[in-house]
Amino acid sequence: MSRKQRKQHRRGHEGAELRDTPAPYRVWGEEPDPQAVAQMENAVRLPVAVKGALMPDAHKGYGLPIGGVLATDDAVIPYAVGMDIACRMKLTVIDWPPATLQARYDELTEAIVQETAFGTGAGFRQRRQHAVMDADWSVSPVTAAYKDRAWYQLGSSGSGNHFVEFGELTLDRPDLSLAPGRYTALLSHSGSRHVGLQVATHYSDVARDRHPDLPRPLQDLAWLDMRSHAGQEYWHAMQLMGRYAAANHELIHRHLLSHLGAEAIAEVENHHNFAWQEEHDGRPVVIHRKGATPAGNEAVGVIPGSMATPGYVVRGLGNPDSLESAAHGAGRCMSRTEAKRRFSWRDVDDLLAQRGVTLLSAGLDEIPHAYKDIDRVMAAQSDLVRIIARFDPRLVKMAPGKGSHRRR
Repeated sequence: MSRKQRKQHRRGHEGAELRDTPAPYRVWGEEPDPQAVAQMENAVRLPVAVKGALMPDAHKGYGLPIGGVLATDDAVIPYAVGMDIACRMKLTVIDWPPATLQARYDELTEAIVQETAFGTGAGFRQRRQHAVMDADWSVSPVTAAYKDRAWYQLGSSGSGNHFVEFGELTLDRPDLSLAPGRYTALLSHSGSRHVGLQVATHYSDVARDRHPDLPRPLQDLAWLDMRSHAGQEYWHAMQLMGRYAAANHELIHRHLLSHLGAEAIAEVENHHNFAWQEEHDGRPVVIHRKGATPAGNEAVGVIPGSMATPGYVVRGLGNPDSLESAAHGAGRCMSRTEAKRRFSWRDVDDLLAQRGVTLLSAGLDEIPHAYKDIDRVMAAQSDLVRIIARFDPRLVKMAPGKGSHRRR
């Protein structure tokens, strides 16, 4: 193939070419998923790529791997944000002692059952109220078309790895305006529900249409120019989905605490699956954190484990090599299909009992065996975050799967 033919082979729409020299990136973790590494290597070949990072929880996703961080020049990549836009964590420390988790078990269980809704089509017939529904939903034809569905699902949680759980928070040193000690805490993981999926799907299709000549492995990394109408439309829709996802968590926590008559004494929350306009290495860039947590200097976030393993509240160290990012969780070590093929609930019962966890519902594909060791993940990113507190789950609810209902 001649040099001219090679250039034509690499050429994308609007004259864009893949980089001859990939943008630099760094990998964290002892044994990185080779499929995730391959996806990152594709991402840093994009003409808009500036720098990348792969977190220790990384595994294969669509386009950019989950656990992938990518800086781009004046471009946003819908699939590098993710399908569940603005998926996020929220932890609320409440004014109940840890003994509450045993003494008021029935009350906590009733609150979760009554005040949460899980699953792909889940929502509330009696709609919950939040100022986000007064925002301008006409920023995109997609958000305008799905506003009613979004309101129905406001305050609900998705399927898969989304959860609501009560547990015990251990704080060894003063932080979060709290004294050292043990506390009862509420932790949730959810995102922007069906409307976020529709925004991601629509603008991913638009981006692919604008770059029809991208090689097959890179088609899910098609981008939108931030100066274009479509790029601005997606950006504003993404921002709205960020507010909507935050509202979901706010309502979950508000309704649970109201049901229990409890008060919040500290809160922590953070996005993943989002893009930010930031400055790195002295230049403005768009930072995509797909399944990655912002970890700027002293930024507070939550990095969960699994239903039977601890999660951690952290402060970022602002490491420039990771684009000030860290892992967003333990990360899967096997596919959902593989987890369901290899394991049964009998494999989980003893572990849950040993850890003092009551599981109200979940899918078999979410068992702890399907995830990496959270403590190894945390050790692999000691230069990205420092741990300030540990959260141990005690009462867990996720979207139900066949045969998933567990009782203590």
